[in-house]
Amino acid sequence: MDTESLFEILIREHAGVLDVYLKSAVRDPGLADDLFQDTVLTAWRRLDDFDQQRPFGPWLRGIARHVVLAAVRRGSRAVALADEESLEALEARCLRLHRQPGDTLDAKLDRLRDCLERLDAPYRDAVRARYEEELRGARRAERLRTNAERAKKLVQRARRQLAVCIERDTAPEATS
Repeated sequence: MDTESLFEILIREHAGVLDVYLKSAVRDPGLADDLFQDTVLTAWRRLDDFDQQRPFGPWLRGIARHVVLAAVRRGSRAVALADEESLEALEARCLRLHRQPGDTLDAKLDRLRDCLERLDAPYRDAVRARYEEELRGARRAERLRTNAERAKKLVQRARRQLAVCIERDTAPEATS
């Protein structure tokens, strides 16, 4: 298999996590798409620098981090996570996700969806309003028929419950 074909396979394998990483780092989905393209092009140009003894995903996200920080330096207003520390924390979460059982991002997302369905309705609705409908502040509170502070707390508590559910489902005894 030639280098270009292998690169395409690696990019397809890591595209989902890269997309999540970039959309977590910037406010504008269009900018995230542009940064995705910039990351892939840079990775292709720098493929000779890739150490094949190391994982591809962290190397690719390292390039993405530099691409995001370049957007920050250019003064892009659509960048939400504007510092190294936030991007490092995001990378740490990506690495933890990678270490969880499941071969693909899709398998991990299926596990998340299953845990989401197990949440009590108020928490499930709060997560959907926040992440699927992308409602913020007063609009989310209105959709949930509550005040903004309670809507925020519902999402925070739901996220904690989801983390516990996913960890419980991926514990060694759950996978054997």
